[in-house]
Amino acid sequence: MELLRARGIEKVYADRPILRGVDLSIGSGERIGLVGVNGCGKSTLLRILGGAVSPDHGDVFARGTIALLDQDPVLPGETVGDAADDAIKWHAELLAAWEEALTNGEQERADELQAKLDDRGWDVSHTVEAMLSRVGAPPREARCDRLSGGERRRVALARCLLGAPDLLLLDEPTNHLDADTVEWLQVWLAAQRGAVVIVTHDRYLLEAVATRIIEVEDGVGVSYDGSYADYLIERAERRSTMERADDQRLSMIAREAEWASRSPAARSVKQKARLERLAALQSQRGFKKDPGFALDLRTGLKHGGTVLEGHGVWKSYGGRTLLKNVDFGLVAGDRIGILGPNGVGKTTLLRLIMGQDKPDKGTLVRGARVKASVLDQERTGLDLDQTVFEAAGGGNDQVKVGEGFVHVASFLGRFLFTREFFTRQVRALSGGERARLLLAKLLLQGSNLLLLDEPTNDLDLQTMRVLEEALMGYDGVAIIVTHDRAFLDRVCTGVLAFEGEGNVVRYASRQQYLSAQAAKLEAARAEAKAEARGEAKAEVKRAEPVAEARPPAPPRRKLSFKEQKEFEELPVRIELLEAEQAKLSARLVDPGSWRDASTDASALSRRLAALPVEIDALMSRWSELGARA
Repeated sequence: MELLRARGIEKVYADRPILRGVDLSIGSGERIGLVGVNGCGKSTLLRILGGAVSPDHGDVFARGTIALLDQDPVLPGETVGDAADDAIKWHAELLAAWEEALTNGEQERADELQAKLDDRGWDVSHTVEAMLSRVGAPPREARCDRLSGGERRRVALARCLLGAPDLLLLDEPTNHLDADTVEWLQVWLAAQRGAVVIVTHDRYLLEAVATRIIEVEDGVGVSYDGSYADYLIERAERRSTMERADDQRLSMIAREAEWASRSPAARSVKQKARLERLAALQSQRGFKKDPGFALDLRTGLKHGGTVLEGHGVWKSYGGRTLLKNVDFGLVAGDRIGILGPNGVGKTTLLRLIMGQDKPDKGTLVRGARVKASVLDQERTGLDLDQTVFEAAGGGNDQVKVGEGFVHVASFLGRFLFTREFFTRQVRALSGGERARLLLAKLLLQGSNLLLLDEPTNDLDLQTMRVLEEALMGYDGVAIIVTHDRAFLDRVCTGVLAFEGEGNVVRYASRQQYLSAQAAKLEAARAEAKAEARGEAKAEVKRAEPVAEARPPAPPRRKLSFKEQKEFEELPVRIELLEAEQAKLSARLVDPGSWRDASTDASALSRRLAALPVEIDALMSRWSELGARA
């Protein structure tokens, strides 16, 4: 069933055309990835589809409910609890409509509404707290007007998911989420029964979730069936074909123009037709090649030894220990990812390294001639009232790049800022364009210690690949806080993982860290089962004192032959289910699994969600029988 149809969508901001005729159709259950370079109009198109912005031309026809996660969401109500409760008012309305249909004797409508309630649940109030907790939202009593941008987006994401819409529109939903939450969201979206349109720079998420990719290219939408990997292949083939066709068109124009310049006045019908064909060829929109740029962050500075060292570093806030006796040493060429959930102390570590804060105990030592630069989450370092030209040049017409000077206009051109951008204020740039401008400024600073806090937020996939290549050839030390798993896996030479209670451990890679965490979890489960067995045996051996004034306790009912057999088999059944749970989790997180056409993502995700309930039930039964064994 078609949920939404958009035809001829056009949008212009000031004198800048953004969308010039987008057509698309979204069917029930589709999961669409919306991609394109920064500033191409992805967010604008998403807002138009969600009804937050009206197109200049074109129409949008939609059926069912739509939820939009905007980049700058507005929350209803005074508190987080108010905003979350508002998101499930649809359930009360659905329940009231069902009761009204029953009262009015509208049996067919009542059956239809009952089917929806059966599908979505008759009681959803308990899911509100679970959802807020899962996305890392602030407490219910927190005031909405005092939330940070990241907190506001997490609450808005929870609202979208709680709303159970027919069509979910998500603009960079992974921004401000930690890696564990991103992996959970990936599984949740893959199992979502409604349709999803998502703008994201997370390639693993796109590969796992999307069944179709729509690229906003030169103001129109180009659709590619299949996963993100399928899109990359088909796009390359399509653009190669288009480039050859455009080269042929240009060659024909050159030949026809030469003929027209030396031909006598066109009088015959044949000559007029040939001139008309030349005019038609010239009026066709030319092929727009992919813009490209390079980023070289190398400083060329010669230094040996350690660039940055930490010795016995401690840091606490409000009685909570964030760093406990942390030691590390980083040398030139190290690219270290920082792992851990939100609020665990990753940003605190960056502040300590920058000297913006002091450790309670221990020391942080920088090597000689170390110059640090920061790219933070809030993208500070840009004056929003300056023009792009002023921001890049710092008021000068020329900037120093390497050993020489180049004009600011030429320098901006390297970062895909055409002359139309030069007089535009920074505040008018998209999030990705601001990030690209900050990357340009990083190049000018020539730093040998880079601190990057969520550097991939708002970057398009092309710019992200350019940044990856630049970091992989970087001759200094890069410390990177990011939830982007693909970025970490490709760029980092090691990770520092926050493992709770202030402990920070270094691993060779994110995969080694995940393997270590899985081993710890398995060991904890085995220990818990061993303790449960010990408690059950102790319960059997424990004698119950009998007071003289009381009648003797009735004899304990022994296990029947069938129950004894069940008791002996339960540990094996529990271990099998836990193994299945671990295997499914690994399979659904692995992007490669989604390229297999035989994979039923929805079925696997529902099975993964059901396993904890089955395991708990078996554990309860095992404890019950163990008390009587």
